[in-house]
Amino acid sequence: MPNFEREQQIPGRVAGVDEVGRGPLAGPVLAAAVVFPRGVPAAILRLLDDSKKLSEVRRDRAYAALIACEQAEIAVGAASVAEITRLNILGASLLAMRRAVLRLPHPPVLALIDGNRPPALPCPAECIIGGDGKSLSIAAASIIAKVTRDRMMRILALRYPGYGWEGNAGYPTAAHRAALERLGATRHHRPGFGPVPKTTTRESNGG
Repeated sequence: MPNFEREQQIPGRVAGVDEVGRGPLAGPVLAAAVVFPRGVPAAILRLLDDSKKLSEVRRDRAYAALIACEQAEIAVGAASVAEITRLNILGASLLAMRRAVLRLPHPPVLALIDGNRPPALPCPAECIIGGDGKSLSIAAASIIAKVTRDRMMRILALRYPGYGWEGNAGYPTAAHRAALERLGATRHHRPGFGPVPKTTTRESNGG
């Protein structure tokens, strides 16, 4: 279970940072940064865990509690499909994390990054592999990032029906791959990812 030990060792604001969306065939990569300046409120504490370990209902409950929590500072950042194509998925993920940290209302003195590569930041960064299962700040960021991106993909699914984005969030499920064969790719698909063509693709279902 994640804890708050590393954050408590550092005087000042410590941000937990995580991203979601490296593996999908479509949609942006999105990152979140979360700071608990005065510690994690008890009402939030019992809700937090690595977002991948939580059911959708529990993630949504934790997300709502975090958004409503006045003691949490939260920011999100994204990198577009065009930026993923230009920078590659790692570079775009680092860009999304940088944007999230820079959008925090107050600059942190340290950023705890889930993974093994830090983004370019104006503050020191510490990478923690599997950090969403070790740090409560990173776990909170993983929940914010996951729920935010899933909701973005559900909105896109209304404009581009048939790909199942409302359920697969753009990941390469069998149904999504079959839809690509049947409908072609949209401008929200990532060129060269899996079965997505590398060349410019036509618009589908909604423009």
